[in-house]
This record gives sequence, C-alpha cells and structure tokens, in this order.
Amino acid sequence: MAPGTLGPRVVVAGTHSGVGKTTVATGLLAALRRAGHRPAGAKVGPDFIDPGYHALASGRPPRNLDPWLCGPGAIVPLAARAAGGADILVVEGVMGLFDGSSDGTPSSTADVARLLGAPVLLVVDAGAMSASVAAVVHGYATLEPDVRVAGVVLNQVGSPGHETLLREALAPLGVPVVGALPRDDALRWRDRHLGLVPVAEAAGEVADALDRLAGVVAGHVDLASVVRIARAAPPRPAGPVALPSPGGPARVAVAAGRAFTFTYTDTLDALRAAGAEVVAFDPLAEPALPERADGLIVGGGFPEVHAEALAANRPLLADIRRRVGDGLPTWAECGGLLLLAEKLDGHRLAGVVPATATMTDRLTLGYREAVAATGTPLGPAGTALRGHEFHYSTLDPPGGALRLSSRFGEGLEGWATPTLLATYLHHHPGGDPAAVASFAAACALRHALRSR
Repeated sequence: MAPGTLGPRVVVAGTHSGVGKTTVATGLLAALRRAGHRPAGAKVGPDFIDPGYHALASGRPPRNLDPWLCGPGAIVPLAARAAGGADILVVEGVMGLFDGSSDGTPSSTADVARLLGAPVLLVVDAGAMSASVAAVVHGYATLEPDVRVAGVVLNQVGSPGHETLLREALAPLGVPVVGALPRDDALRWRDRHLGLVPVAEAAGEVADALDRLAGVVAGHVDLASVVRIARAAPPRPAGPVALPSPGGPARVAVAAGRAFTFTYTDTLDALRAAGAEVVAFDPLAEPALPERADGLIVGGGFPEVHAEALAANRPLLADIRRRVGDGLPTWAECGGLLLLAEKLDGHRLAGVVPATATMTDRLTLGYREAVAATGTPLGPAGTALRGHEFHYSTLDPPGGALRLSSRFGEGLEGWATPTLLATYLHHHPGGDPAAVASFAAACALRHALRSR
C-alpha cells in the first residue's frame, strides 16, 4: 500500500462475542501469507491478546484500532500505518458487529468499518441453525445500510449436508458465502480467564496450531473471494499518525517476556519518535533492569500466573525498588501495578506501591475517562487521559492518583509521585501522544542529569 493511502481492506466481524472471529481473522492472515500475499492485521478495540496472534500469523507488529481511545479521526491513519507495505489489511472486530461503548461514543466494529470504508465478512455460528441463518444474516446486513456485509463465513458447520442447507437458505439474500468452517479440533484455541493465552507464553505450540489453522482455513474459505472483497474497498487518503516531537535521548526499559505482553506497539512507536531507545527486558529471567535505563515501563500481562517465579527473582525486585525509589521515571499499567505492589496473592513483589493485590472472580472491565489528582511523569495534576480497565484483581488500598469515570460511576485509584504512575488504566497514544511525550521528556531529563 502506498504511503498515505489506505488500500485493500476487510473487516472480520462476528454476530456475537466468541463466535470465532479470532479464529477466522488469524487463519485468514496465516493462509493469505502462505499463499504469497503480504497481509497485515489489526484489532478493533483495546485488546492485547488477539493482535499477538495476528502478529505471529502475518509476521508484522500487533496493532489496534480503537476510536473510543484514540478518536474517530485517528482510525484511518492508524490503519494505514498498520497496513504499510502490505497488500491486504484484515481487521478483526470486537464483540458483535454493532456492540460498543455504553456511552454511545463510536467504538463498535460497525463504527470502524464505516470509518475505514471497509466491507465486512460476517462470521456466523451456524452450529444449531439451518434455514434460520437467513434471518440472522438478513438482520445484520440491513440494520445499518452504510455498513456493507459483503460476505459470510459460516462456523461450526456439522457436515456437508448441513453446509448445503445453510447455503441454500442464504442464496436468496445475495450475500455470498465465502467460507464454511467445520467443527474441528484444529480450530480450538487455548483459553484462560482473560481470553486467549498470549502467544509469548507458548510461541512454538501456537505456531504449530497456527500452521494447522492456516491449512483448514485455506481448505474451507475462498481466499480469492476474500481478496476481491477487500480490493473492492476504494483507496482512502490517510494523514500521518500523531506522534511526539523528537526530544532529548533516553533509554527506556520496557518489561516483556511471558509475564508482561500487554504493551501497545503504538506506545513503543511514540517513544521512539520522541527520541527514546526502547530496551526490552524479561522480569522472569533478568537480575536487574537494563544498564543506564532512564525510564521504566511495565505494561499489563499475567503476573498472577507467574507470581511465584516473579517473587523468586529477588535481585530484580530489589533493583526495581531501589531505582524507582531513586526517582527513575516509571509508568506501570495493570499487571505492572501488581508487580510494584508489596504482595500479590501472598507472594512478595517489588514493594514500591504500599498496597496488596489479590485475585478475585470478579471482572472489572470498561472504558474510563481519567484525570490526574496529582503530578505524574505523564503530566501535571489535572492531566486528562482516556483508557480502559480489564482485570480480575483488586488492590488494597486502591490509591488516589487518578479519578476514573464512566457512564456508571467514578472513583479514585492508582499510585503516583512526580516520577511514578502505577495504575490499572491502560492508555493508547494513537490519537493523542501527549502522555508518552511527557514521559519521554522526564526520561530525557533523567538521561541529561545522569550524563553530566
């Protein structure tokens, strides 16, 4: 795709959450790549895990398109960046086609399809249907006329005879069936309490499963039809993604490895644009933060799954405690907040944040408006951020660094100093890089002071 232009693209949407759109989108990326195409992937919404599967399937960095977090005007530029150098962009939807934020802000898969001018492949769980599938597809195809359902992928098809009945029922609608996936163990993905298990936790196993998935999708989906549908989307001009202006040099340590996989590629892009060098490190394996680090970012992930191993790495925890206490600019989100806590389910961790974390069976989930109650490396008191929460843990005491609000209420949470923000909030900088710019500037100041 030419720079500044959004080219062939298709949105893979579901009729409801869990319908199999991740399987279809990831399988399409893998099958298209195996067939000689250069596919790129992106995910509607704030999810971190699905884009990791897209990245493995396409060989490209994971990307997100979230109009609630980034603003509608950022979606085409972000999509064009995701698709740079590719010949087709496959965008996986979130929840059902029309499901989005409860406050009415554009956020659904349908909203993103409209913003991109992209046709939709509708994934339908047909396991318990025959003729009724026509009513389902008719409803989705006609509810909002400016959202073009250009093809259907049937999922959980029981037999060749079942497929015939489904195709006959759909024929009068004029919406082509481009694929029919059978019930197949090759299409079962590993699950856990926050969804799919991140790729980094078992990359070899996932790669093997992905190869099998690519074969199944190639055998049961008409890839040529998918490509024709994507190419029918008109080219769309795309402005540049908003990025920080270059500042002073800095070396920023970013947690990675199996326990911390939830950091947006766009955050790393913004850091580099601001002049920072990004240095990954694995808190499960390394005894200290990277040398000469001027800042620390610990994003989300599954520290609760690896709590015993994290707690056993006492040298690293001591180094984090010492260096953060010495004023190292630090930004911790969700799982990073847990790492900095005194304990997680009884396991002693870094002890930077004077609070205890506990896993529960209650999910906290949703978009949040946030206002800083005090100064942090992301900006002074009063700094406004948009973000999302997605966790099963609680923190006691919760802290009061940020005032979070949504349609259903508000409250205080998070811990902060002028050089630290540790919060449950995940922030995406794709529409407004000011927070990353402020953090990078704090790291650059640290670098300058260290270099004297």
